[in-house]
Amino acid sequence: MNTTAEVSFQTGRQQGFAAGFHTGWRDGACEWAKAASITPQPEIQPLRVLYIPQGSLGFEAIDSGIILALQRCASEVLVGTQEQLLEQAIAFQPNMMIVLNGLYTFPPDHLQQIDAIKALGIRTVIWFVDDPYMTDQTVPIALHYDVVLTHERSTVQLYQQHGCLQVHHMPLAVNEAIYRPFRAEKSYEYDVCFIGVAFWNRVELFDAIAKQLSHRRLFIGGGQWERLNHYSLLKPFIQSREIIPEEAAHYYNGSKIVINLHRTDVPGKDNQNEAQLPGLSINPRTYDVAACATLQLTDIRDDLIHQYRPGHEIETYNGAAELLEKIDYYLTHEEERLRIAMRGLYRTLRDHTMTTRMASLLTLLK
Repeated sequence: MNTTAEVSFQTGRQQGFAAGFHTGWRDGACEWAKAASITPQPEIQPLRVLYIPQGSLGFEAIDSGIILALQRCASEVLVGTQEQLLEQAIAFQPNMMIVLNGLYTFPPDHLQQIDAIKALGIRTVIWFVDDPYMTDQTVPIALHYDVVLTHERSTVQLYQQHGCLQVHHMPLAVNEAIYRPFRAEKSYEYDVCFIGVAFWNRVELFDAIAKQLSHRRLFIGGGQWERLNHYSLLKPFIQSREIIPEEAAHYYNGSKIVINLHRTDVPGKDNQNEAQLPGLSINPRTYDVAACATLQLTDIRDDLIHQYRPGHEIETYNGAAELLEKIDYYLTHEEERLRIAMRGLYRTLRDHTMTTRMASLLTLLK
């Protein structure tokens, strides 16, 4: 074998061994995390639950995750529609009706229907999962419900101050049927991935690191990225479209690092938050990425430490410079990257599945 061929052979052999080791290590570690995190099946509550989904883009995985979890936790579940709330409640006679968000697509008369359902003695529950960004709209809606749930810790007192009698902080969770570890096809393999709408704070961050990211295998998916000052530089890496949850799970599994950046809570910048409440709680993406056994670099929210252990189960950054520094570090420290990702998977499966969350919710409300 000539020298050139020998070098090519040895290089290919080393690369193949490294790829095989990485895949085998990840597969084995994921199986360990799934086995170690097994919890007892939730007790089925003798409840009839009418669930009304948000039913709009961006909420598909949350809706389907809640439905599947309720079916595991309650004796009878009916998935209703937004247009005929009262008729469905009369026909089904549930113990409670749970509504997700109650925004965007709901008909103008839905609050009158909620009042009529309450008058029947049916407990009405709403879970706000967009707080604090839409509180200008959610506060008037909340007053029509018996129980208000919010994923955002900072808004609990706001609802109480406006007269809501039962308000609970209910964190989000992962739809474990969609976001789970698996081997992604090669077309989904990237060094760095971000999926989400280009809110202005995200635009600012990606503009600051555009030059460095452009030298990586990069994927950015979502809408409004034309806002970037460096759009022409990053355009080859951007798919300006809605990435459905099932597709997002492939990108999360195929990427070495997924960036998470919460939207800003500043009123008037993509938000309706005149109360100027801070965003303290973590977004659904935090759980989704962790459930795919991929290292996540996330900005810091106060509530993060209650859900994950930074530096052990998840990694954080504070600003563009530290984000770049940690991207460089973890792309060259593979075993450390994988170990943090596996611990994040274990924590998510143990504590943050939608099934676990719905079991806690029904216990709270029974």
